Amino acid sequence: MSISQGDKLPDATLVAMGDDGPQEVALAARLKGRKVVLFAVPGAFTPTCHSAHMPSFIRTKKAFDDKGVDEIICIAVNDPFVLDAWGEATGAHEAGIALLSDPQGAFTKAIGMEFSAEPAGLIGRSKRYAMIVEDGVVASFHPEVERGTCEISGGEALLAAL
Repeated sequence: MSISQGDKLPDATLVAMGDDGPQEVALAARLKGRKVVLFAVPGAFTPTCHSAHMPSFIRTKKAFDDKGVDEIICIAVNDPFVLDAWGEATGAHEAGIALLSDPQGAFTKAIGMEFSAEPAGLIGRSKRYAMIVEDGVVASFHPEVERGTCEISGGEALLAAL
């Protein structure tokens, strides 16, 4: 069963690219006392993630800031090196969007959002979703229903939920 509104997110150790290479990030500490938008993609550089999902949060970043969101975080079951390159390629770094790697998919599995699409080479990846998290608790959850679409979980849709 997947995570839902009102649930506390499980603690997880994710990985971010720092100035000196990969560094661990304790998700619970990052969320404590903050309002955060958290969204997940099946993979960096994949078509919908690259052309629709990430751009929707880049476009809406200032509007989320204006509504009191402390941070926007993108999570993917990719290594931190790929996410760092993707952040540069999309402009996510420049926009101030954090990219966190869930390298073994532990967080993704813990919240019930894992899937595989073997013909596309996507094994143990995250389903597409977005959520508003307040002090570690899911205030609003928007999982995408159809694969390859970004309607329910896009920046504009999540912004409308605030």
